[in-house]
Amino acid sequence: MALNRRGFLGAGAGVLAAPAVLAEGHARPRVLVIGGGAGGATAARYLARDGAGAVAVTLVEPSRVYVSCFFSNLYLGGLKRIEEIGHSYGGLARGGVNVVHDWAVAVDRAARVVTLAGGGELGYDRLILSPGIDFVEGAVPGWSLAAQNAMPHAYKAGSQTELLRAQVAAMPQGGIFAMVAPPNPYRCPPGPYERVSMVAHVLKETNPTAKILIADPKPKFSKMSLFEEGWAEHYPGMIDWVGEDFGGGVVRVDPDAMTLSIDGEATRVDVCNVIPAMKAGRIAQIAGVTEGNWAPVHAADMSSRVDPDIHVLGDAAAQGDMPKSGFAANSQAKVCANAVLAALTGSAQFPPRYANTCWSLIAPQDGVKVGATYEATAEKIARVDGFISQPGETAALRRETYGESEDWYAAMTADMFGAPVT
Repeated sequence: MALNRRGFLGAGAGVLAAPAVLAEGHARPRVLVIGGGAGGATAARYLARDGAGAVAVTLVEPSRVYVSCFFSNLYLGGLKRIEEIGHSYGGLARGGVNVVHDWAVAVDRAARVVTLAGGGELGYDRLILSPGIDFVEGAVPGWSLAAQNAMPHAYKAGSQTELLRAQVAAMPQGGIFAMVAPPNPYRCPPGPYERVSMVAHVLKETNPTAKILIADPKPKFSKMSLFEEGWAEHYPGMIDWVGEDFGGGVVRVDPDAMTLSIDGEATRVDVCNVIPAMKAGRIAQIAGVTEGNWAPVHAADMSSRVDPDIHVLGDAAAQGDMPKSGFAANSQAKVCANAVLAALTGSAQFPPRYANTCWSLIAPQDGVKVGATYEATAEKIARVDGFISQPGETAALRRETYGESEDWYAAMTADMFGAPVT
């Protein structure tokens, strides 16, 4: 399934009609979006654009520059500059979104008020949470956020990504790069294995006797046959994957000694990328809309199953069959924005459409993909059909697949933030 810019931008319309509910006591209904990633930025932009001034849209996001997790592995592989995956919120401001750079620290659902770290308060008629992920405390014995400089996670892109790249560059000849992979579910299922591929690409050029060790608590992983085929072709003998059956889930790290222990056997490593188990971003927990690690939502409009005036998008949501990815969050945001506008202003609604594609780069110009379309049911967002790259594809097809990912990235970021000023 080839994806072009028009096809991507059309993915994710609104939801089935519901009675309009206009805000009382305010000149315009207020929609507050917390989190400026693929879900939140897209929702804010579509609300402001399609609402045509009928709703007041505020986005709360602490970072002034969004560094995308998608394509951050290509930065680790030396194929992108950090500036190429960084994006300003200026386009949203120009498009009518009130962008507030601050942390949301409390949610009063009864009063419909969010408190900011700076001391301000923002009221809302509808609240959209798209906070991404946080990490489960104690998920990897020996590791905590206090150790992230010694053993970076780099699963929130930005300074951590730059740190991990610097550590790889500083590895001694013949050194060991280790990864502790996360358990399901987690952000971007193929992400850890694309990261291994990109690190291997760098080491092949600069440190060809280095080794890569992956400790994985899962018996298999996304695109496993494609990655293993690619590793054998491009990086023979460099990568060792230790899965659940061989103790990959029984790990401990010691950041001070720089050791990784697998099933009781310690190995001294030079770089250790620890990607712990994940959960919904903290504001979703503060708002009281999580059950366990994630926030359950209705498939039709991404509204919380705990509070109908709150919607949860992207990685934080427990919605069913869609993976936690930037493409998925963007698709969900369009459905949500249309539903919120319809509820607050009586504008037209459309049946929800959900889609996802995840591209991965194994080596320069060797791209693979997996994707699916989905429908909203009473129980969940349910997979309808899907596709995946196949082993043994031609080099020309793999180049074409990589080209698709480049086109998607340009379309995706424009869809989130508006076309950049040139």
